[in-house]
Amino acid sequence: MTRDCHVVGRKDVAYPGLLSQIYDPPARLFVRGSDLDVLCRPMVAVVGSRSCSGYGRSVARSLAGALVTAGVVVVSGLARGIDSVAHQGALEAGGSTIAVLGCGIDVVYPVRNRKLAEDIRDTGLLVSEYPDQTPAAPWRFPARNRIIAGLSLATIVVEASERSGALITADFALESGREVLAVPGEITSSRSVGTNALIRHGATPVGSIPELLAELGLEAETRCTGGHSTTRERSAADRRLLDAVAAAPATLDELGRILERDAAALSAHVTELELAGLLEEADGRYRVTLG
Repeated sequence: MTRDCHVVGRKDVAYPGLLSQIYDPPARLFVRGSDLDVLCRPMVAVVGSRSCSGYGRSVARSLAGALVTAGVVVVSGLARGIDSVAHQGALEAGGSTIAVLGCGIDVVYPVRNRKLAEDIRDTGLLVSEYPDQTPAAPWRFPARNRIIAGLSLATIVVEASERSGALITADFALESGREVLAVPGEITSSRSVGTNALIRHGATPVGSIPELLAELGLEAETRCTGGHSTTRERSAADRRLLDAVAAAPATLDELGRILERDAAALSAHVTELELAGLLEEADGRYRVTLG
């Protein structure tokens, strides 16, 4: 093992207390990263579909960013889709994130996430119950999911099909007496079948970031510069544009027709609101940022 790799046994001080409370906790954790103290901080899991929508990516990024700015470590599984976006959202917001692997910590799966794994290691942790050189295998991922849920105070499912592995994580969370939250989705989308079913069976729906933080007993961080809030008062043009997007996600062309605005000026305005964190683009459509 390299110098930033550690083995944490169940009797070690660094072994997470919440994880020790689950059924069948791992006897040891193989951990890669520079700061083992991350294991002692409050954690929330953000998981979901590998084949996610633009909406799902947007929501996962916003949720992860809000959680880390509230002092929480975001936990996920480094898989394609929602997991990857959750890790990225946490990193982009300057926070820490933990990736729990279904293989050895020296084996990155999927390979396309090698750079993401390196970024996570720099400020957070890669964690596995498997020793080095253990290859990824289908049966190891459900076992991995129990660790994701076991580390976390709560599990948030952003998108999930009827047979999504994210639902296994939610089941583990419920079995351990942890809270499960789900992002409501379109009733016509197969990616929302699992999340909508969770809500029908008692999961807390995520309606907005303030509601989410309140549900978890967290407070949003207020970002200030020179003693003044960085959020400026919105102009009438800002409000009209934001209201149009809030009514329904729209392309730039659609917004031009709705608002009867010149394309170049509208594009510049949309970019300004994106940089201010008020709008997000996914699949060619703009949405108001969650929260």
